[in-house]
Amino acid sequence: MILYEYPFNESIRTMLRLEHLFDRLGQLMERESPLDHHFALVTLFEIMDVASRADLKSDLLKELERHKSQLNSYRGNPAIAESVLDEVVGRIERAYAGLNAVQGKAGAQLAANDWLMSIRSRISIPGGTCEFDLPSYYAWQQFLPARRRNDLLQWTQSMMPLAEALSVLLGLLRDSGAPHKVAAVNGQYQQSLSAGRVFQLLRMRIDPSLGLVPEIAGNKLVVSIRLMRQDDAGRLKAAPEDASFELTLCA
Repeated sequence: MILYEYPFNESIRTMLRLEHLFDRLGQLMERESPLDHHFALVTLFEIMDVASRADLKSDLLKELERHKSQLNSYRGNPAIAESVLDEVVGRIERAYAGLNAVQGKAGAQLAANDWLMSIRSRISIPGGTCEFDLPSYYAWQQFLPARRRNDLLQWTQSMMPLAEALSVLLGLLRDSGAPHKVAAVNGQYQQSLSAGRVFQLLRMRIDPSLGLVPEIAGNKLVVSIRLMRQDDAGRLKAAPEDASFELTLCA
């Protein structure tokens, strides 16, 4: 099954983008090629760009505190396993403490590294990191993979509290929804959303053998999904057949 996720607000959109970048960074760092480690640095700079929003850190801290208060209100409920509740609250507290201890915006420590910033200033220029442009960077790429990986781990260390906070918050959000099967008639599906309940994320799983691509739109009142099929030229065209898929709305 292919999973598609659609954020209903800008905050969740930013969180999903950062999660995507941290996942890519982790995969690239584990490899050994200088080219993979070059793109690991590219990804690290992208994370700095996305995380540069001044209110990101405070927003994440507020969300962690909100979830902690909500979960603590369940204590004493016989339907809730206290051991599981303690484990989840513990994760939230560790993520909060780690992120709160970070000085300034995410990546502020990296911004003080003149060598890294010299690479960042040229990495967006086509071919701008050739050996004659940045000989010291070219020399770094010739180091043994373990040495380069160790440097990357050191540079990303200050970003890990942000990654942990995102992991906790998005995990809680995804767990808040219950998946159910729905059917798109003539390639169209629409659902009115419950008044008074604000959803933040839509998750959709569809069988890849159907060859369908969803176009998702939504707001606080309604969600609409149109199923499309890609032609040989890559263009998406409406697929007017009935199809079923799994839908989860997360609040």
